[in-house]
Amino acid sequence: MVSLQQRKERTAMLSVASNAVLVIFKAAVGVLIGSVAILSEAIHSGMDLLAAAIALFSVKTSHLPADDFHPFGHGKVESISGFIEAALIFIAAFWIIFESVRKLMSAQVVESPGWGVAVMFLSAVVNYFVSRQLFAVGKEADSLALQADAWHLRTDVYTSAGVMVSLAVIWISHFFFADPRIHWLDPVAAIFVAALILKAAYHLSVRAVGDLMDVKLPPDEEAWIRGAIAGRQPEIHGYHQLKTRKAGHFRFIEFHIKVDPQMTVEASHGIARELKHAMTVQYPAATVTIHVEPCDGNCSEICTGGCLLPEARRLQIVKTARRR
Repeated sequence: MVSLQQRKERTAMLSVASNAVLVIFKAAVGVLIGSVAILSEAIHSGMDLLAAAIALFSVKTSHLPADDFHPFGHGKVESISGFIEAALIFIAAFWIIFESVRKLMSAQVVESPGWGVAVMFLSAVVNYFVSRQLFAVGKEADSLALQADAWHLRTDVYTSAGVMVSLAVIWISHFFFADPRIHWLDPVAAIFVAALILKAAYHLSVRAVGDLMDVKLPPDEEAWIRGAIAGRQPEIHGYHQLKTRKAGHFRFIEFHIKVDPQMTVEASHGIARELKHAMTVQYPAATVTIHVEPCDGNCSEICTGGCLLPEARRLQIVKTARRR
């Protein structure tokens, strides 16, 4: 049976292979017919090819277990991969804009736009199916690298479609007019491509930097964690200092719980063990650290927000603690 890790690697390799083929086709047709929009797409696919290679490396590396030099594992390799991919896309987008403006000023004519329509159609179809596979495996494996690669290719689908439409308009117009004078559509389409690329790169870089800066888990995930802790009432009197972060598909969760001061070490350890088990079932690649503390009912400011005790019960615990 093929493991999830093997599926991740095979999907990443599929992206590398498809991008390599598309770069060759787009570059050849772009040079042949003199289309800056297709050449911009070839550059975009070239960046995607490099990004796919980086994603393949990160997928192979990020799953490695923790070691002496990386005690928290290698999950952030995927975040670094995503940031590098975003930087490459920014560079490609600005280069496309530069070349498009230069062509607008030179009024270069597109030759044989029909070839351009064909290669853009092929690109859109191939990238759609490959990106769909990347999305499926990326979401299943919670892989930022694969999802970033998927967004690259899905952006290619839209931009290829835009370039295809602009070239189709130029191509069809030649059947009705001797000199339609609409070749400016090609560089304008290329600028539109660059704008979409910049938007995708921005969102990708924000997500990658967020993981690198140890931004906390999404609100719905933290809400589930809080619910799991609160579900252990009345054994758990409260909790505080909940801290979460993510590195690739690995999650790190840590918090303190308050229990009855008379509870045995064995019993409190059992509660912590069961909580940890529940959280690792919900988030399989999670590392959960729980610190157990005695609760005397005197809630400090740091633990007030996570107090799970009814007021009457809290006052009773305070009185008992004062008599000791």
